[in-house]
Amino acid sequence: MAAVSDQLLVYAILGYALAMLAYAVEYAFGSRSVVARVAERELVGAGGRTAAPGAPAPVAPSAPPLAAPGLAENARIAGFAGRGALVLTAVGWLLHLAAMVTRGFAAHRVPWGNMYEFIMAVCFVGATAWLVLVTRRPVLRPLGLFVTLVLVILLGIDGMLLYTKVAPLVPALNSYWLKIHVTAAITASGVFLVGFVAAALTLIRNGYDDGKTRFPYTLGARLPAADSLERTTFRIHAFAFPVWTFAIICGAIWAEAAWGRYWGWDPKETWSFVAWVIYAGYLHARATPSVRRPVATWIAVAGWAAMMVNLFGINLFIAGLHSYAGLN
Repeated sequence: MAAVSDQLLVYAILGYALAMLAYAVEYAFGSRSVVARVAERELVGAGGRTAAPGAPAPVAPSAPPLAAPGLAENARIAGFAGRGALVLTAVGWLLHLAAMVTRGFAAHRVPWGNMYEFIMAVCFVGATAWLVLVTRRPVLRPLGLFVTLVLVILLGIDGMLLYTKVAPLVPALNSYWLKIHVTAAITASGVFLVGFVAAALTLIRNGYDDGKTRFPYTLGARLPAADSLERTTFRIHAFAFPVWTFAIICGAIWAEAAWGRYWGWDPKETWSFVAWVIYAGYLHARATPSVRRPVATWIAVAGWAAMMVNLFGINLFIAGLHSYAGLN
C-alpha cells in the first residue's frame, strides 16, 4: 500500500501539472488575454477606412469583438482549455485523496505523522479549497494557473526532498490530539495557501492598474479586477484565521498534557504565534478604513511567509520539541 501511495502521488502531481498547462492556455488565449486584445485591435484597424483630412474618424462597428473568426477560435480554445483544467484539477484531487488514503492504510494511522505527510495533506486541503472557490465563483478561474503552480512546487519538493518511508508514530505524537490539533493546522494552512495566491495576485493586479509595466505586474492584464481579488483574499483569510486559532489553542492543551505546560516558547510554538499575530494584523488592517487595501494585502503575504518559515525553517534547521519531520 505504501508503494501504491507513492505512485498515486506522482500521478496526482502529473494531474495538477497538466491542469496548470491547461490553465495557462486559457490564460493566454482567453478574451482577457493580451493575445486576444492585440488580435482584436489589428482586426478593427484592418476593417476601417482611412478618413479624409479634416473628416471625422470612422466609427468602429458595433459587432462584438469575438465575431471575427480568429478571435472566435481563440475563445473556443480558451473555453475548452479552462473546462479541461478544472477536470484535470479534479482528477489530480482524486488521485491525491487516494494517495493519502492508501498511505493511511499502510501506516495504520492518520496520514499526517511527519513533515512529508503534513505537506501532502496541506496541499490536498489547498486543492479542495480551490475547487470549492472556483465552483462558487467561476470568474476567478484565472487564479487556477497560480494555485496549481504552488501545488506542483510544494508536492514536488515534498516527494523529491522530504519523502519519508511509512513508519509508526513517534511516542510523543501517539495521542488523540493528533487528530484534532494537527488536522486543524492542516486545514488552516491549506486554506491560507489559496489565500496567499489571491493576495499575491491582488498586488500584481493593483500594480498593473497603477501603470507598472515590468514583470510580474504585466501578468495583471489577464487577472480579474483588483477589488474582486481583494474581497476574495479577505474572505479566505477570515475563514482560515479562526481555524488556525483553534489549532494553536488545541496545541497548547496538548502541550500541557504531554509536557506539563501550556506554552514554552518552543520554536514551533513561537512561529505559530508569529504567524497568528501577522494574520490578526491583516484582518485588523483590512477592517480599518484608514489603512490602504494594498498595505493590508502585503500583511497577508507576510503571514504566508511566516507560515513557510514555520513549516520549512523550523522543521529542517532548528531543533525543538516539535522536531517530528521524520528526516535524518
